[in-house]
Amino acid sequence: MRRGKGASGGEAAAINLFAMGYSSRYHAASLAAVFLALAIGILIGVGFGDNVLSNTKKDLEASLTGDLEAARSRSDQLAAQINRSDDFEHRVYPVLVRGKLRGQRIGVLALGGLPDDLSRGIEDALQPTGGHLVAVGVVSEPPDLGSLAGALSETRLSDLETNSDTVEALGKGVGRQFVIGGTLLDRVSSRLLSRASGDLGGLDSVIVVRQQPSDLDPQAKTATSRLESGLLDGIVATGATAVGVERSETDPSSISFFSSHDLSTVDDLDLVSGQMAMVYALLGADGNFGVKDTADRLLPDLLSPSPSVSGG
Repeated sequence: MRRGKGASGGEAAAINLFAMGYSSRYHAASLAAVFLALAIGILIGVGFGDNVLSNTKKDLEASLTGDLEAARSRSDQLAAQINRSDDFEHRVYPVLVRGKLRGQRIGVLALGGLPDDLSRGIEDALQPTGGHLVAVGVVSEPPDLGSLAGALSETRLSDLETNSDTVEALGKGVGRQFVIGGTLLDRVSSRLLSRASGDLGGLDSVIVVRQQPSDLDPQAKTATSRLESGLLDGIVATGATAVGVERSETDPSSISFFSSHDLSTVDDLDLVSGQMAMVYALLGADGNFGVKDTADRLLPDLLSPSPSVSGG
């Protein structure tokens, strides 16, 4: 009978219940396996990650240590090269400039101040050249216009306190007489110069340095700048060789100011190359020499014939 060949209702229900039980157990076992695998994976991952991080850290430390040692070695090599270069320059410099300025009477005019390191640099540069540093003048800044006007009360320069053109005219007169000498300089030097030594006048060439105070009010700055401009124009008008110098770290730089008044310039007197450039500028080399953006080149042409020197 058809009924006899099929499962009874009870059997079917039992099969369904078994199937459901198997399925539940299967899913439960599957979930358990998933969680177990996840737990094992986490444990393995943690252990593996620790090893990776540890190995990576060790590799990084080794790499950085190697880089540091290589950098130190390279630094030592460069320092040795610089020392050899400095030694070479200091040995060669006296040979290259020996006697180049023989007989020249040289003056230093300092606008505002003459730093010790710059003064030493000038003296060191001149020592083997045969040139004679015979005069140093340091201009007080800002100028005491009241005192100067009093000293010049009976001259055309008496309106210094009210006329900036007169301040510049005074500068031109003093700059000229700093080179050739004269009564105007004698009259105002004690009021205009904070320091004066040697024989002012009778100079073949002038080295100019500048250290203008940074805290000047507008009126004082105008008077100071007009006086400085006059001084440089007066020096240049005599036909004497004039060069403006500073050190490579000087900031703000005065090179553009010097150049605007037709002075040759050297911006790195602290370097041997700067000292040599100054010597050749004093011989008549024209240009802006040094290492700053304002420089035309590092050095003048050292093979050019030296201009004749007028000094005895």
